[in-house]
Amino acid sequence: MSTAIAIAAAVQAGQSARIEVDHALERAQRDTTNAVIRIHAERARAAASRVDQRIAAGERLPLAGVPIAVKDNLCVEGLETTACSKILAGFIPPYTATAVARLEQAGAVVVATTNMDEFAFGSSNETSAYGPVRNPRDPTRIPGGSSGGSAAAVAAGIVPLALGSDTGGSIRQPASLCGVVGMKPTYGCVSRYGLIAFGSSLDQIGPLATTVADAGLCLEVMAGHDGFDSTSAQRPTAGLAAAGLNRTIPSGLRVGYVPAHATGLASGVAARLEAAKRQLAQAGATLVPIEMPHETYAVAVYYVIATGEAASNLSRFDGIRYGHRTAQPATLQALYGQSRAEGFGWEAKRRIMLGTYVLSTGYYDAYYRKAMQVRRLILDDYQQAFARCDALLGPASPTTAFRFGEKMKDPLQMYLSDIFTLATNLAGVPGIAVPFGADDDRLPVGMQLQAKQWEDAGLLRLAGALEALAAG
Repeated sequence: MSTAIAIAAAVQAGQSARIEVDHALERAQRDTTNAVIRIHAERARAAASRVDQRIAAGERLPLAGVPIAVKDNLCVEGLETTACSKILAGFIPPYTATAVARLEQAGAVVVATTNMDEFAFGSSNETSAYGPVRNPRDPTRIPGGSSGGSAAAVAAGIVPLALGSDTGGSIRQPASLCGVVGMKPTYGCVSRYGLIAFGSSLDQIGPLATTVADAGLCLEVMAGHDGFDSTSAQRPTAGLAAAGLNRTIPSGLRVGYVPAHATGLASGVAARLEAAKRQLAQAGATLVPIEMPHETYAVAVYYVIATGEAASNLSRFDGIRYGHRTAQPATLQALYGQSRAEGFGWEAKRRIMLGTYVLSTGYYDAYYRKAMQVRRLILDDYQQAFARCDALLGPASPTTAFRFGEKMKDPLQMYLSDIFTLATNLAGVPGIAVPFGADDDRLPVGMQLQAKQWEDAGLLRLAGALEALAAG
């Protein structure tokens, strides 16, 4: 499968978009990972024909004919969108998410919807109502979550680009475990309109791709202010695509690392982290040790804030307006209770109960307000770090892909799978996972890079250089 940039160039030069789309549809039909839960063949072929017509009329489309897949929490008008939950079975959105609409306007073609953890609640893609996704690198192992379907679809070669959402690492962690590129932009860079909300102050839509250059192009197309999302910022977004094409270390670059991150890493991840530090130094970067004293509280802070926001957001799914409704309830209260009990999976119920508790009278100040105060301290840590360095390097995940069921009975261990990615969302800074080799079992290892808010272009430039170093 070609890169998105190569496909767009070929289609722009005269190759029919139908060729690439038909190939992607065939690959989706042969999917053995359960990454794809819905294929949109008729819609995709009609969209490809429109791309051909637009190019024939003289338009230049940066993503001409590029087949893409979208996570099941991104609304697309006329296509069932369920967040992989029974509570939303049969829901057909009347509108399209801004991020998806912008990609389609640029010539991309949605060919499939990808699997995910229910409502993005998970780190392994084992909580989906459609069943787990298998890692294309080893089908006995998880692909990561919650955007595991999107990461697996790219890693399996079904599509060159897929969209995911990242609330606490849900793009970067599965990208690392599947061996692809995954980026969470600065909070407010990409409109959240049309994204089924999990944690509204944390969620961001971002690309999963085979290359940093493809991710940069995708992000540039999606980014920018949107009047439908009050949290989207009016900031310039040009230059992201060009930044992703960089392959060299900028002169004078200072790359920070947190020595404490080396503690508790799987041996293969630790070895690749040291290799990344060594190769960056050999390429001319200055490595700077950084202390992040409040990062140790990130897991606790995140699971107070995220569950509180999730409980609030999921209160709208009540069996009345759309989605699952229980059969013949005795009372209105029974309608609400039974519909939600039948519709939500066990992890969704766990997070709703946790979130309701931390927001309840008598506990709000002790938990949610305190977590927000510590969140501010974590942001301060980042600001102090970026006064000393241009970017931060670290692991995207403490381990490589683990086996199915390995952490399902221990929620804390599952939550700790995102220990290196949660703080990025709490601070609203951009982060990207870049494949950097494999461990002794040939399982992919990803390195995470982070930069200060609105330095997404600089982050992509460094990611491109790291990608080149990984390639040798």
